[in-house]
Formats: sequence, structure tokens, C-alpha cells
Amino acid sequence: MLHLTLRQLTVFETVARHLSFSRAAEELYLSQPAVSMQIKQLEENVGLHLFEQIGKQIHLTEAGNELYQYSRDILQRLSDLEVALDELKGMERGKLNIAVVTTANYFAPHLLAKFCQRYSGVTISLNVSNRESILKQLDENTIDLAIMGQPPENLDITSQSFMENPLVVIAPPNHPLCQRQNITLKRLAQETFLVREPGSGTRSAMERFFQQHDVRINKGMETDTTEAIKQAVQAGMGLGIVSLHTVELELETKRLKILDIQGFPIHRFWHVVNRKNKRLPALAQTFRDFLLQEAAALIHKSEKTD
Repeated sequence: MLHLTLRQLTVFETVARHLSFSRAAEELYLSQPAVSMQIKQLEENVGLHLFEQIGKQIHLTEAGNELYQYSRDILQRLSDLEVALDELKGMERGKLNIAVVTTANYFAPHLLAKFCQRYSGVTISLNVSNRESILKQLDENTIDLAIMGQPPENLDITSQSFMENPLVVIAPPNHPLCQRQNITLKRLAQETFLVREPGSGTRSAMERFFQQHDVRINKGMETDTTEAIKQAVQAGMGLGIVSLHTVELELETKRLKILDIQGFPIHRFWHVVNRKNKRLPALAQTFRDFLLQEAAALIHKSEKTD
């Protein structure tokens, strides 16, 4: 009979997911020697090596791969049990694990603050990452919910739109196109665009739009943050395409202007996303309902009063 502890399985699953002892130690708030000790004890109990090191990288052995699948299932069942017990207690409190794409971080804290005012017993674990990282977190089941633009079609997830997310073209106030109206898309081919990194939802939407209209644009600087694009546009390095929600302050202070372009804004939506077969904690279900029912009105009201 195997004599495994839940602690050993948790540590093993974290190391196997990251394929890194140091990253696992960071996630679990343990020292790296403590993580190594737990893995050593687990391997002694199993009687097989679970990891092998090739160069500087560690890899799962055949036994490690087998245990990884079972450990994920076991930990997920325990998580479901915790959810079920919380529901029986009638809890609308606890911890909400949520991730948002970097662009959504311009409005997500406002919504989370409103939610916490309503449910004072709530604590929030908020991860702000790019789209690819969030999809990985969904696949690994390390978050309850995610907020993103266009959800993927090839993952086993459930998504619901809760608010409009228009994409606009921004320019510095002294740009010649700021004085023009109804600018053609062909005219944009003469400009340089500052773009997000490959895999970004904003970049994907931008590329689809121009492909559909048979327009080729010149790409200048590539960056992984909307903030860097805004700063570079203000500095005169080119034009940018960003979510309207990210430039409210710059528009108000007249540091940026939105260009009047044919076909813009690109109409998109924000989505709340979760794994299809995941049993959501009561708190996560409550927050999802809050987004679907109230988010758009709250953000619209905030924009009017700011």
C-alpha cells in the first residue's frame, strides 16, 4: 500500500506543473530544500524516480507522468469537496482566484472593489497576465475565472460576454490625421503602428480586421503592455490600436486623441471565462453573476463621474 500524504501530492503536482523546484517553492511559499525533501520522501514511498534531470532542465519520468495525472484528479476532487461543503454552509465569502488580461486591468480593480464592498468577507487573488499565460492557467486549473477579450475556440471552456470592448486608433494630439475626419483604411498604410506581442487578443483582432479589408500596415515597435504603446504614441513613434477603456485618462488630459477612421471602432466584448467541467465555488459563481448583471452599468457610471 502506498503511504502518500496530501502535502507530498500537492508539492509534487506543483513541481510537475512548473517543471521547476524553484518556481514550485515560490508558489507554495516554501524553501527550495523543503520542496526537494518532500519530493525525495514521495519517491521513497513510491519506490520509483519521478523526475530526471537532463542538462539544466528537469523532466517527468514515466512514473512521474502517471502520478501527475492522478495527483491532478485527486486535488481537483478535494477542491470540489471544499466547494460543496462551503455551499452547504451557505458561504458567500472566502477567496476568489481570478486572472485578467493586462488590458482588462484598467477596469477590473474597480469592479473587484465594488464586489468586495458588497461581500466584506471576500479576499481576492488577482493575477494580471497576457492571454497565453491565462489560457495556460485555465488549462492547469489554477484559477476560478478569467476576464479576457476573445476567448479561444479550441479549449474546453465556458465564456459569457458582459461588456463592450471597443478598439480605437490613438495618435498624439499634434498628428496631422487628428485634423481629418472619415479617414480611409488605405491612408493608414502610410503610418507606422505600435503593436502588442503575438498571442495578444488586441493584436489578433487588429490583424483580422486589416486582413478582412485587404490592408497591410507597417509595424514598428512590439511590446507586451498597452501602457508602453500609449507612452510610445505620445512620444510620436507611431499610431496604436488599444481598448477604449485603457485611454480614458489620456483622453481627458488631452495627451492622446482618437482618430476618426472608417470601420472603427472595432466592436469586441469582454468575456468572463471558466473551465467547462469545473465546479465553481459559490463565491466565483456570485462574482460571475455580478459581472453579467452589473459590470457594464458600473463602468459606464464610473466613466461619467470620473
